[in-house]
Amino acid sequence: MNEYIIIGNGVAAVGCIEGVRSQDAEGRITVISKERHPVYCRPLISYYLEGKTDLSRMPYRDEDFYEKSGCRVLYGLASAQIDPAKQTVTTDDGKTLSYTSVCVATGSSPFVPPIAGLDTVPDKFSFMTLDDALALEEATQTPKRVLIVGAGLIGLKCAEGLHARAASITVCDLADHVLPSILDADCASILQSHLEQNGIRFMLSDTVERFDGCTAHMRSGGTVDFDVLVMAVGVRANTALAKGCGCETNRGVLVGDNMETTVSGIYAAGDCTEGTDASCGQKRVLAILPNAYMQGFTAGVNMAGGTARFDNAIPMNAISFFGLHVMTAGTYDGELYEEKTDGGCKKLYTKDDLLKGFILIGDTTRAGLYTSLIRERTSLQTINFELMKKVATSAAYSSEKRKRSFGGVV
Repeated sequence: MNEYIIIGNGVAAVGCIEGVRSQDAEGRITVISKERHPVYCRPLISYYLEGKTDLSRMPYRDEDFYEKSGCRVLYGLASAQIDPAKQTVTTDDGKTLSYTSVCVATGSSPFVPPIAGLDTVPDKFSFMTLDDALALEEATQTPKRVLIVGAGLIGLKCAEGLHARAASITVCDLADHVLPSILDADCASILQSHLEQNGIRFMLSDTVERFDGCTAHMRSGGTVDFDVLVMAVGVRANTALAKGCGCETNRGVLVGDNMETTVSGIYAAGDCTEGTDASCGQKRVLAILPNAYMQGFTAGVNMAGGTARFDNAIPMNAISFFGLHVMTAGTYDGELYEEKTDGGCKKLYTKDDLLKGFILIGDTTRAGLYTSLIRERTSLQTINFELMKKVATSAAYSSEKRKRSFGGVV
């Protein structure tokens, strides 16, 4: 009987479990979970803080998912070592488990820069896990002044989650605009204005040089007094476990389209990996939920002896802030088509007869059609792209394509 071990218990692990079970109904699956919670939908933690959801609606799968999938879950444990020669995994409490194949789905961890005086801050938090959200909920039972270091996705979602609970929220970042890894400065200004209208204060092109208790001394020379600090500078893929057993790593664990690492029998999936970005052909860490699931499923199928590939991963974000929708995908390379509206914008990037990427702020209706063009590398000569520029519609495709892919729906 095959023995499958999955290290990690996020969305990639769910995909891996379901991938294994699509091929092997009998093999034993063991999940090693550092967190003490069943798998949950991580993007919901900001909505939990806002009160828009509750703990009963956080799970990513039903309560009986593990039981129905024939899995055992070891909660509160981390994996200390993988031994490819012996085909064993040793946990941090000394347990040794044998495997036929293993999937490393260890995710990522907050990057906390070495800022002087950080140890003098009494109430400091990250914002990546449900436990982080629960801790912040407890810390903001009464309105507090909040300082968030980092104007990326994690920092801004934290700001949105806390806005109704906080006396004030200040967000600082060395970058000159918000969401610097996702938006250009032009689009970011639209979002920043919207966030400021909802009470978020920004200090951009600036950051904390040192802390003195609950006072942040800024590089610009100013100070910010706060009660609660959230460090949201960025994340780093958890590669140490895979690297320690000989897997090749860069910013993430390197995987092929079948999700196998450079060590036979060891697979990896999710935010800890570095795979091929189909929109540009380069190796990248693509830390988003849909990719994590598909990577996990692909790994699971192959671990159980099947054949699966995942070769159309792209960077993609679908988010909203105080009702303003933002969707991005692909790479911003090539000729630009641009439309601006009151409080929104559309940018489409084309190159070599392909749609390479897009930014949409405001109206994101049917944006999945743009995403499909990027993923499937559709030749723009085969569609009415002039129509597609104006509105994402299946009418831009041939009647044959509409029948095949959309059931004839326009």
